[in-house]
Amino acid sequence: MTLFFGQRRAVRDSSAVRALAAGSVGNFVEWYEFGVYGCFATVIAARFFTPQGGGEAEALVRTYASFALAFFFRPVGAALFGRLGDRIGRRPVLILVIVLMTVATTLIGALPTYATVGALAPWLLTFLRVLQGLSAGGEFGGAVAVMTEFAPPGRRGLYGSWQSFTVALGLLGGAGAAALLSSVLTEEQLGDWGWRVPFLLTLPLGLAALWLRLRLEETPAFRQETEAVSPPPREVAGAIALGAARIMGWAAAGYTFLVVLPSYLQSTLDASFQQALIATVLANVGFAVTIVPAGLLSDRAGRRAVMLTGALLVVLLSLPLLNLLQDTGTSNTVKGAAVFAAGAVVGLMAGPGPAMLSELFPTNVRYTGLGLAYALANAVFSGCAGLIITETVKRTGNVDIPGYYAAATCAVSVLALVKAPKRKAS
Repeated sequence: MTLFFGQRRAVRDSSAVRALAAGSVGNFVEWYEFGVYGCFATVIAARFFTPQGGGEAEALVRTYASFALAFFFRPVGAALFGRLGDRIGRRPVLILVIVLMTVATTLIGALPTYATVGALAPWLLTFLRVLQGLSAGGEFGGAVAVMTEFAPPGRRGLYGSWQSFTVALGLLGGAGAAALLSSVLTEEQLGDWGWRVPFLLTLPLGLAALWLRLRLEETPAFRQETEAVSPPPREVAGAIALGAARIMGWAAAGYTFLVVLPSYLQSTLDASFQQALIATVLANVGFAVTIVPAGLLSDRAGRRAVMLTGALLVVLLSLPLLNLLQDTGTSNTVKGAAVFAAGAVVGLMAGPGPAMLSELFPTNVRYTGLGLAYALANAVFSGCAGLIITETVKRTGNVDIPGYYAAATCAVSVLALVKAPKRKAS
């Protein structure tokens, strides 16, 4: 009998590991691309959004407008693929979204530029960004549902944190690839063809993710509860709104410090491309370091305590950290520590966040509900971060805007989290 139960536990553990791998690698591919796009925003602006007579600031704003548009299609993808995932299963939908993401991202690396096809270039890029937005909207809900539904009792925070951890790895991989290329290629080579390489690398990464997802099993929770009665739409909508409010600070601060930072440092503080990329790598390392410990801690101390700590630290530290970067008398070591710390405090919110969202919804609406909460928060507060910050700094001349933006959104999350029940993983 002991041997029998031991075998069953080994099977469950093996399935959980495969679920983590299948969910993680898809997230890595998705966020690797977003990291690359953020790091090469100024290069893309010059190649796709600079018609004759257009200035650099105008081109950068248009680049971030395309960036934001992809995020606004995330809720559409979350609703579409989430509904499918709650009806036919997590596995087939996760396979579909990774194929869509891989194809769209690879094609960006092969697109003709404005100099080649004129005004068609930005439209082609925007179309592929829309496809990415749709697939990204379907990615998060499915990946988190798979990770948390396979998680052993009392380990949802730890398992869910791997979603955020692979986001960090993806952003770090994108920034690292950009930094490596900038160090081995001349500025002319980088602008001519080098920027394409990280996008084209998505193809083998996507194929690896597809292989893992083809081997994925359907989650036990989905198999057991497909016939359960769905909660009233008003109740689901309320949970979606609450979830979005709780993570809006994570979304906004994350994109401010981890994605928008390179172009902000270049366009506003006159940093070099390589300096901006190094700062982004450090911020993403700080982000990655705290995520899994934060998820594990939330299994013991509760989601609210850990996420509140991160949100409050952003409110208190955003402006001081930004002022350190702006001060020309600050050493590079101190500046590096500042961006590392900025990423680390965001990780305190990102670690418990996926499990917190998962626990807001029953199984038969979980894919849709948590996917929409995440997509809505990111559409408004992440996708628009670059556009809002760049345009506001341009119009007001106030270089503290990124700090105000991150602090204000985290303040709202603090209020939403204060009302959250003190709940541990179940």
